[in-house]
Amino acid sequence: MRRSKKGFTLIEIMIVVLIIAVLLAIAIPNFMKARETSRTKACVANLRQIDTAKVQWAMDQKKVGTDVPATTDLYPTYVKAAPSCPSGGTYTIGAVDTNPSCSIGGSHTL
Repeated sequence: MRRSKKGFTLIEIMIVVLIIAVLLAIAIPNFMKARETSRTKACVANLRQIDTAKVQWAMDQKKVGTDVPATTDLYPTYVKAAPSCPSGGTYTIGAVDTNPSCSIGGSHTL
């Protein structure tokens, strides 16, 4: 009687591991880039929310473009809570006629 061996050889297993490693090497940087892109878009959305709150505050209080609202003027009346940058930056409200800014800068701008 002849016994048949079933299973994979070491070479076959090493090839599968190599293919998985190559796929991970391609996928992980793309996931990191997608995560940072998502954070940037969330930051820009927060800046738009702050800008809209400033404009509403100025119209309700009959303020001009050079007036600067305090954080207590905007939160919680026009925005439920003070937003924070998902990437760890801080927001500067600024005057009504200027865009709010994020301390990170770059693509974190309106």
